Amino acid sequence: MAGGDFLTLEDRTADQLDRLLTEAAALKTAWDARRMPQHLAGRRLGLIVDDTGWRNTTAFDLGAQAMGAAIVHAPISFQGREETADLAAYLDNWFDGLVVRTPRLESLRELADAAAAPVINARTRTNHPSETLGDLAFVRQARGGLDGLKVAVVSPAANILGSWIEAAQVLPIDVVQVFAAPWRDPADGQGGFRFSGDMGELADADVIVTDCWPADAADHDFGAYRVGAARLDRCSPEVLFIPCPPVTRGQEVLADAMTHRACRVIEAKAYLLHAQNALLAEVFGPS
Repeated sequence: MAGGDFLTLEDRTADQLDRLLTEAAALKTAWDARRMPQHLAGRRLGLIVDDTGWRNTTAFDLGAQAMGAAIVHAPISFQGREETADLAAYLDNWFDGLVVRTPRLESLRELADAAAAPVINARTRTNHPSETLGDLAFVRQARGGLDGLKVAVVSPAANILGSWIEAAQVLPIDVVQVFAAPWRDPADGQGGFRFSGDMGELADADVIVTDCWPADAADHDFGAYRVGAARLDRCSPEVLFIPCPPVTRGQEVLADAMTHRACRVIEAKAYLLHAQNALLAEVFGPS
């Protein structure tokens, strides 16, 4: 295969990520024209959805088919009684590559170690690199580049933040987590990532990302970390607000933030398919 496993954004160099984002823009043009290149003609891909959610796995399915692949849903759980090494061997009999959504990143690493076929991470509870790759593709198109970007992620330590932290280790961007101190990510201070409890960090941010509050949010007061239109009015006029779906109005965002001129979430999530198509072409396409 042309590329290897894609489990984290740190699996690629800055140059490799830049090429992926360039290809995503080209594939968007092809998608809009309904003239998708058949980069995956003859490829047989397995799609394993071992967790909840639908957006990026649907986009992987549709994108792979649009580029000529045969893609099959394999109803596998890595929490079952079969050993992962056994599952990998059976899957290698039939598939050229695997796209997998599962709770534990460790399960993906185990699968990637055992399988000859390349493995793409379609989300874990630790990170979500394909989602962040799609946002990066949109931001690059909207701003013309990524250098010096400040990304404020208003979120507890969770998978969306996890992949933005990965991006900050590879790309020339600064990522700041803005949330209550008990939910600080332990990677604070690594590479281009830091923590702050101050919502004033949003004022000069180029991109603002939100994510769901913790499951026990009702037991805490996170009101200071809710993003509404009044907060966005105090930000840069060029700020891109990209709340991660599913969005819970009244928790991480107010309803008026979703209709604010800064909110670009629908456009941004369109790039999820294009960035994932670029990734599929890199990993499974011709070398």
